[in-house]
Amino acid sequence: MLTVTPSAREYFEGLLTQQPEGTNLRLQVLNPGTPRAEVDLTFCHAGQEGRTDQIIDCGLFSLFVEEISASALDGAVIDFERHETGGDLSIRAPGLKGARPDPKAPIEERIGWVLEARINPMVASHGGVVSLVEVTSEGDAVLQFGGGCQGCGMIDVTLKQGVETTLRQEIPELRHVIDATDHASGENPYY
Repeated sequence: MLTVTPSAREYFEGLLTQQPEGTNLRLQVLNPGTPRAEVDLTFCHAGQEGRTDQIIDCGLFSLFVEEISASALDGAVIDFERHETGGDLSIRAPGLKGARPDPKAPIEERIGWVLEARINPMVASHGGVVSLVEVTSEGDAVLQFGGGCQGCGMIDVTLKQGVETTLRQEIPELRHVIDATDHASGENPYY
């Protein structure tokens, strides 16, 4: 079930008054169930809805949800929070990027999920990316930093306070997190 809060409905109603009559909204998920999943919310002019779209009646407008995106949006909440400078539209969809691996899944799979679902979205804002090189027999995760992270002057802070903290919270049996990156060869560091 997808929920559109009253404040989001009011916000959308305001936007739709500036569109041709009969315009609604259409929601779909690109790359559902993967770490690259993202939500695409667009205006939907009459006749542009998909014939298998699910229709959510929002009062003065309809929200068309692409059929194959519906499962990734189950439990999602679309909200609009007003503030002094306008407001923020948010779409929270817990199943968007797929399910967290089972706690008994191989440690590499669990680390990969944390990197893709939690770490890489944070470092992507600086053009960075983090990947798993290996897990040692002692239980250490060896990571490779790339993009804006390679050669960044703040990499120690990112590693210790961001990446290592997050990984160890999610995977308690992880012993250490080791950076195997050659930071001297970074071509476009963030800092």
